[in-house]
Amino acid sequence: MSQYYKPERNPNWNYGGGKFRLSRSKIALFLECPRCFYIDNKLGTARPPGFPFALNSAVDALLKKEFDIHRANGTAHPLMKQYGVDAVPFAHKNLDTWREVFNGVETKHGPTGFTVSGAIDDIWTDPKGELIVVDYKATSKDGKIEALDKDWQDGYKRQMEIYQWLLRQNGFAVSDTGYFVYANAGKDKKAFDGVLEFEVTLVPYKGDASWVEKALSDIKSCLGGDLPGANPECDYCRYREAVGKKLLAFAKKPGGKEGNATLGI
Repeated sequence: MSQYYKPERNPNWNYGGGKFRLSRSKIALFLECPRCFYIDNKLGTARPPGFPFALNSAVDALLKKEFDIHRANGTAHPLMKQYGVDAVPFAHKNLDTWREVFNGVETKHGPTGFTVSGAIDDIWTDPKGELIVVDYKATSKDGKIEALDKDWQDGYKRQMEIYQWLLRQNGFAVSDTGYFVYANAGKDKKAFDGVLEFEVTLVPYKGDASWVEKALSDIKSCLGGDLPGANPECDYCRYREAVGKKLLAFAKKPGGKEGNATLGI
């Protein structure tokens, strides 16, 4: 049995169960495909997970250590000075909890009853006492990364906006402007030589979390209703539909009944 994918979740973690939480990633899944979201959170069968990018995780861990040194000293990181950001890393007793995947910054949302949560990479604070949401990204792209101007980066923007919303729900003053610390591995060296060189840039983004409340309301309605229709833009929906048709067609063939158990029909 695969150690990575367990198709049947403990019902306690599904919607209606005592441990159900609406994480930032689940909100993102709903916005991408309500049908996949419903199958995951109401029926308890998630999509097969993507495999973790160990290199990205290593960059995240090292960046956190680097900024934590300045957090302990109450000093600005050189990247802040380079980009003219008047801030220092924010020190708070709950920061380690806010960074944990299965904890994060959380709030109880009154209108829906959801416990909403999200694990944050970093938080800075400016002289006014406003918190600045910071997210680390590691990649390897040609050219310098100075903006989030690709369609697939819209998810990054919503991610930051959810974090901003969560911190405000916890009573903090939060700046609309957050930052992406982008570590971009260069590919222009003549040889690898066991070393990857990263260009680290700071990309500002002005968030607007006004969409979050409606999304939570829509999620509540979705979970309380019937299974949403297949999303023609979702590869998972298209795969399930294509395979389902073929399995049903196979089962109707002479001798197909014998194979039903193997096919899971």
